[in-house]
Amino acid sequence: MHKGTSHLKQIPQMKKIEGQVRGIIKMIEEERYCIDILHQFKAVQSALNTVELKILKSHVEGCLKDSIKCKDSDRTQELIDEVMDIVTKVKKGRL
Repeated sequence: MHKGTSHLKQIPQMKKIEGQVRGIIKMIEEERYCIDILHQFKAVQSALNTVELKILKSHVEGCLKDSIKCKDSDRTQELIDEVMDIVTKVKKGRL
């Protein structure tokens, strides 16, 4: 993590997602209707995607931007490669 880049502001959203997951577990235990459970899965996935994008944006605006400012071309290329790798995985649904 880049010095000065904090993801602590994502904790409330992550706790909400945690609650949603507990809700899904309860729905499964109660043998609720399959489609209702699946709708909750989509809601959790959407919320996770939102947090994921916020953290990626923070990385690009913090770590990558600072590396460019410092003219550290090796580190900049390393960070670009990391970002492209994660974006590729997200696009393929493997993350």
